[in-house]
Amino acid sequence: MLAAYFGSRRPYRFERLIPATVALVLLIAVAIAAIWLRLASQLAWGPRADYFFHLALLLAAALALVRWPKIAGTLIVLAAVDFAWGLGSQGSATPLLPPLKAEAPRFRWHPLLQVVPIPSLHIVGPTGLVISHTSAGTRGREPGPHAFDGRTVVATYGGSTTYDIAVGEGDTWSDRLHDLLGRGRSVVVNNGVPGYTTVEHVIQTALYQDKFGHRPRCAIYYVGWNDLRNAHIPNLDAGYADFHLQSQVDSLKVRRIGGSDVTVSPLLTVLARFVSANVDTVQYFADPHGPPGEGDDPILDGLFERNVRTISAINRQRGVATVWIGQLVNRAAFTGEGRYGWLPLVRDRDVPVLLDRLNARLMRAAADLGDTGIAVPPQSFGPPDFADNGHFSARGARRFAETIGPAVREACR
Repeated sequence: MLAAYFGSRRPYRFERLIPATVALVLLIAVAIAAIWLRLASQLAWGPRADYFFHLALLLAAALALVRWPKIAGTLIVLAAVDFAWGLGSQGSATPLLPPLKAEAPRFRWHPLLQVVPIPSLHIVGPTGLVISHTSAGTRGREPGPHAFDGRTVVATYGGSTTYDIAVGEGDTWSDRLHDLLGRGRSVVVNNGVPGYTTVEHVIQTALYQDKFGHRPRCAIYYVGWNDLRNAHIPNLDAGYADFHLQSQVDSLKVRRIGGSDVTVSPLLTVLARFVSANVDTVQYFADPHGPPGEGDDPILDGLFERNVRTISAINRQRGVATVWIGQLVNRAAFTGEGRYGWLPLVRDRDVPVLLDRLNARLMRAAADLGDTGIAVPPQSFGPPDFADNGHFSARGARRFAETIGPAVREACR
């Protein structure tokens, strides 16, 4: 009966036999790929396993519906596209293969800042990293009911290097600074959010500075790297609204659909991203393309300093002391002619040079404004202090807090 159904007995039904054969071959290929990934520890129960079940179901349905060749052929084509696109994109900058394990969202969309941390969050990431957000949407453990009584409030601002994406609870440099300043005398509130530039810090400072009903005695800004991603962009918007702010919704996966989300079907993923990028209010699809820029970017430098002076003025009017710290990166990771992606129009080897110039401008502005500027020697931090090209390891976060601690203690007394 099966032979007759699939058209493999006389009189042969090639309109059934050909799609049935193709479906079986694809099913075997899918099984081999699943076994290979499993042996390489790249397949476990979760989104990636669902992807293979999705392929198997499509091919099984094609076999079951081979009596209707057009329907079966459509299912086979869908399975073939998803199979080739999913595995073929593994390791690319925009993977379509679902992740090994599901990761709970950490951020949500915000109409002014684009992205903010989800309040009252506690998750354990795929690598075992423990991440917590307070009820005020800051990174760290929830403070107790009397945590602020008689204590100096210190606010830290920055991007992923202040949020400290590579370390778990208790190991961020804000946590370590809290320990150094004395938990009985101070409270350090970590306002860092991945990707934030001085544009977002202006908004944070002006509108969202008070956390838990308390204004900080001093505010620390660890800035530069994220602003630098806007270098050499033609006709750069004064608020980074033509590239950076738009890209945040996909970088931190806060779209309702599309963006950086990955479904069990790579084809559906691509379609969702296309529709989202062209129909959603934030119509962002790709980073700027073109040859890398040469030398400094005076327009970006001017906007950066404008933002620094704006933040300083707001804090001064409120009686909040301002501390500026120039960004550090793992210089050993920035030596080639390529571009690692976050700074689309800056060559890797140019990143330390441009960052040094931006940091020098920051220190001059801090001195002119009467703020505290902390210039950490970039050569004093090496590869063991970083988990990648610029985010601190647990050791680096501790050393950074120890380095800035004395100056912060003096500024925030």
